[in-house]
Amino acid sequence: MREWRGVGMVGGWQLTASLCFYAVFASTGFIREGFGLSGFLTGIAVTAVMLGYTVALAGAGAAVDAYGERPAMLAGLTLLGVGMVAVAVAPTYPWLLAALVFVGMAYATAMPATNRAVLVVAPEGRRNIAMNVKQVGVTAGSGLSALLVTTAGTNGDWRTGFLVAAAVAGVVALAFGWDYEGRPGSGVLSFPDVHGLLDVDGYRGLLLAGVFLGAAVFTTTGYLVVYMQDSTVAAAAGFAGATFAGVQVTGSVGRLAGGAIADRLPGQADASALVLVAQAVLTGVGFVAVALAGAPVSAAVAFLALGLFVLGFPGVYYACLTGLVPDDEVGAATAGGQAAINVGGLLAPPAFGYLADAIGYAVGWYALAVVALLAALSVLPVAKS
Repeated sequence: MREWRGVGMVGGWQLTASLCFYAVFASTGFIREGFGLSGFLTGIAVTAVMLGYTVALAGAGAAVDAYGERPAMLAGLTLLGVGMVAVAVAPTYPWLLAALVFVGMAYATAMPATNRAVLVVAPEGRRNIAMNVKQVGVTAGSGLSALLVTTAGTNGDWRTGFLVAAAVAGVVALAFGWDYEGRPGSGVLSFPDVHGLLDVDGYRGLLLAGVFLGAAVFTTTGYLVVYMQDSTVAAAAGFAGATFAGVQVTGSVGRLAGGAIADRLPGQADASALVLVAQAVLTGVGFVAVALAGAPVSAAVAFLALGLFVLGFPGVYYACLTGLVPDDEVGAATAGGQAAINVGGLLAPPAFGYLADAIGYAVGWYALAVVALLAALSVLPVAKS
């Protein structure tokens, strides 16, 4: 199945998984209103889903390397459907947090499994663009989740959107299990060779960059809707949701463009790293533009431009990361990189929410601009290798 049809199949699985996972981020405004939360506690809701995601990554990566990607993808999508139902029926904020942790744990199978699957099905010489086509599933799913949750929320019940996502996950899991064969794993389940991975040239720098980039991307997705509604921008809920969806579209464009450019540059990991540095620098510029925007239309334009880069980096990041390690360590290496991204996602949203409550949103956006530049500096040694 080393052809574009296989890439499309894996991308479709990723789209469905992201529809479920990113529904949490698209619903932050409704969650804040429905449970009467402060900006800080809204950030804790994002942290809950990221915590579950992070703690399950090492096990997910090890399982993918041991048993292959197919079982992990089937189990992950099924459990995501269960998690969507749990969020929809959560009666209190603590129960909601528990459901969000479960959703994050289910989604932990996504990156290790789909990255391995892409290496199985990608056409020869098209590793970067295939990785980014698959990654478009993330932004496409996220954009659809925004439309789904916003439509349900404006009709009076945002929880209905989660039930619809659960149904979609069940159907796609059945179709994927029918048509995708995958590649067997080693058959030996063992803890990832962390020390061996850390000894790979450039891997530590990419992990550090992952922390910074994770802070940028998850704070953006977690607070875009809330910021558009509650700050001086004062946008309507529908407009804020449409902006969120639009950012996913520009993020998809950024992923495809980044992958295409990296494939045309000489080298493999170093070519991807060079593109990643540019994306990180332009992400910093985008955050400054968001901080300076003061009206709904100008803020939407700034976010759309920011989306090209802050949501456009993951495919190039994973192509760079997997280019540093042997194919039989892709699951573990991806889990490490995703864990680094998630650490940023765990720490940054509550901190950003605190800054927004205490000082104002602009300071938070400027801080993220600095964080993006630090990511660029962390990747630079790999780009020069």
